[in-house]
Amino acid sequence: MDKETERRLKLTAAKVRKTGLQAIRYARSGHVGGSFSVADILTVLYFSKMNIDPEKPRWEDRDRFVLSKGHCTPAMYATLALRGFFPVEDLMGFRSADSYLSGHVEMRHVPGVDMSAGSLGQGLSAAVGMALSAKTFHKSWRTYAVTGDGEIEEGQIWEAVMAAGHYRLDNLTVFVDNNGLQLDGPIREIMSPYPIGEKFKSFGWNVLETDGHDCARIAEAVDAAAACKGRPTVIVAKTIKGKGVSFMENQVRFHGSVPTDDEFRQAFRELDGRIAELEE
Repeated sequence: MDKETERRLKLTAAKVRKTGLQAIRYARSGHVGGSFSVADILTVLYFSKMNIDPEKPRWEDRDRFVLSKGHCTPAMYATLALRGFFPVEDLMGFRSADSYLSGHVEMRHVPGVDMSAGSLGQGLSAAVGMALSAKTFHKSWRTYAVTGDGEIEEGQIWEAVMAAGHYRLDNLTVFVDNNGLQLDGPIREIMSPYPIGEKFKSFGWNVLETDGHDCARIAEAVDAAAACKGRPTVIVAKTIKGKGVSFMENQVRFHGSVPTDDEFRQAFRELDGRIAELEE
């Protein structure tokens, strides 16, 4: 990846974080920590790698994406809005009763959302079904999914993993957002899913690891996944919950808690500073 492309993606990821945080401020509700940890992954997929058309969100030959950790809508909706699927101004209605932008991703109402999610553990099964459909009907589009490292404590995840390995779904790429924290504490203390890579490998998956905040390395991993034949790929992305705002980073409180007014102001100062730095 050339330096200009990398700079542009970093800038977009910073804008995804700021736009997502604005939605949370409007709603006084929303999941900021996990949204910020996946912002770079979503940016690389939607602004560099996925074959999509915002003008035709239901285009039959588009790549599919499933946000299995479906509560991270601040990042998902911000990404879709900045990519042109719907107006950024619509985020002002986030989580309000009269808005189409609910707290969990919703395919019936939100352009660009390929699968509704919210009950953790279920999204990956849908992604496996999409990938299997493409194989069955000889379609060339790919399926991508993002799961949480707390989410993979769910049993249904491993049923989906087993099925994907069995059917050799090499058109499926899954990211595990490995930020080490879930709602009620460190994943190692709640129900450790480690060693994540070895578990996927035992089901016949190609396993890659990357820095989930390095856009160039994320893009390289996506390309390596596409080049792997005969096996689905999991990319275990090491991330930081709350990435991009100093006082939010690695703080379990910001899984779902809303910042105070003073914290909002500080967070926007930090994000604006990052955006200004990348725009120079």
